[in-house]
Amino acid sequence: MTPLPRSEFAVTQRYVYLNHAAAGVLPRSCLGAIEAFIRVHAGEGVRGTFAHDLRMPEYRERIGAFIGAAGSEIAIVPNTSAAASTIAAGFEWRPGDEVLLCDNEFPANAVAWVALRRRGVRVRLLETAHERLTPDRLSREISPATRVVAVSWVSYGDGYRHDLRGLADVAHAAGAFLCVDAMQGLGAFPVDVAQCRADALYAGGAKWMLALHGVAILYLGSRLQERLQLTLPGWRSMQDMWDFHNYEQPLTGDAMRFESGTPNLIGTLSLVGAIDLFERSGPAAIAGHVLELTGRLCEGLQTLGARLSTQRGPNVSSGIVTFSLPGCDSIELGKALEKEAIVTTYRAGGIRVSPHGYNTPAEIDRLLEALAKIAGERVPA
Repeated sequence: MTPLPRSEFAVTQRYVYLNHAAAGVLPRSCLGAIEAFIRVHAGEGVRGTFAHDLRMPEYRERIGAFIGAAGSEIAIVPNTSAAASTIAAGFEWRPGDEVLLCDNEFPANAVAWVALRRRGVRVRLLETAHERLTPDRLSREISPATRVVAVSWVSYGDGYRHDLRGLADVAHAAGAFLCVDAMQGLGAFPVDVAQCRADALYAGGAKWMLALHGVAILYLGSRLQERLQLTLPGWRSMQDMWDFHNYEQPLTGDAMRFESGTPNLIGTLSLVGAIDLFERSGPAAIAGHVLELTGRLCEGLQTLGARLSTQRGPNVSSGIVTFSLPGCDSIELGKALEKEAIVTTYRAGGIRVSPHGYNTPAEIDRLLEALAKIAGERVPA
């Protein structure tokens, strides 16, 4: 048995799908809810969709509860880049301010921060090849000028999982905010923003959250929310958005003001549906299962003589394992796996494998058997 029911995932009928770090797959229950929304949209127009619009406060509460936040601290935004940009553009920067950022971030959590250099902000990229961003390292790197530490909870390239609480403690002691891109962790692992003390946490829905593209969660803690200026105001930013011609009314006091315009209703519906499935299955059970799968994979890869790019250990391991096989070109190797109906991410630097809560040990074994077979055939480097 798997914590996420395999019956929910049509992809299992055709593939060994081990690529959730690239894109997740919609559960059948989410698909049903989405199809129902589309039918009422087509058949009833606003009479069908407005009911979901009215439920947005409820949806924000459910999303917030999933990460230990209040609904008033949740905004629904298009993607991770939009979330990071909301914070970076809205922060009240002062001359000499500094942002700390790892040099291996995915662009969604880098471009918005690096762009601040045009506003005179010092953005320092911390080298990660020889030392990761641990709390000890942050305590050496942070300075009185540091205003924001931006970090991915789980690194997209090799799956390193950062100690959010430890980083937050160091950042807060120095008077800085911790902003977390949770794209590669949320859905695979539970998180409580109050416990980890992140000031902001954001994640698109289309990977481990098993939702649609074009929708993301943005959590803004009250301390940071109060500091942010609204750079893209819209009609739904207002205290009473239904008072259409009162253009100069106060802004709404919660995070919804950062949504600006009409939200992605169908995307939000997919997020809430996935959260319902996660909660029925048990987030802790999903996390434990994912770690068992990646642990099994790493043991098998070591037997094959693979080179692991992924660091493993308590509170560091994640749902991502990246590796290469000596003598094998990783791109050709990934293409060969595809011919075996095994879906991974493959780049020149290695193969990235990312199972979820419905994958099975047998699927990991099938991957290892395929790798042994292909390696035996010597895919040329």
